[in-house]
Amino acid sequence: MEKLTIQEEEAMLAVWQVGKGFIKDFMDVMPDPAPPYTTLASTIKNLERKGFLKSEKFANAYRYSAKVKESDYKKRFMTGFVDNYFQSSYKELVAFFAKDKKISAEELKEIIDLIESPDK
Repeated sequence: MEKLTIQEEEAMLAVWQVGKGFIKDFMDVMPDPAPPYTTLASTIKNLERKGFLKSEKFANAYRYSAKVKESDYKKRFMTGFVDNYFQSSYKELVAFFAKDKKISAEELKEIIDLIESPDK
């Protein structure tokens, strides 16, 4: 799975939020400043070409939906991120945030609880 550009990720977030929709539907949920319609339409076409979206024709317009689940993309992205920046060590990732005071002891305890009892 190919890594997306920031612009493509923003478009995919809108698609995942809307589900099936037209370009205007995605424009409506994008944060300000939203890209111009033509830019978003071009980005959506690129995402379809890359295999992230599929389309159905309705009269003169296309309705798009995701072919790639948001959770699958996040897993793939995070795995690559940890591999590239933390030598494949999630421990190093957590330690980085702990040292930088971006995660509290209470949050670390919650993470430990999740690890020890994943069904909660």
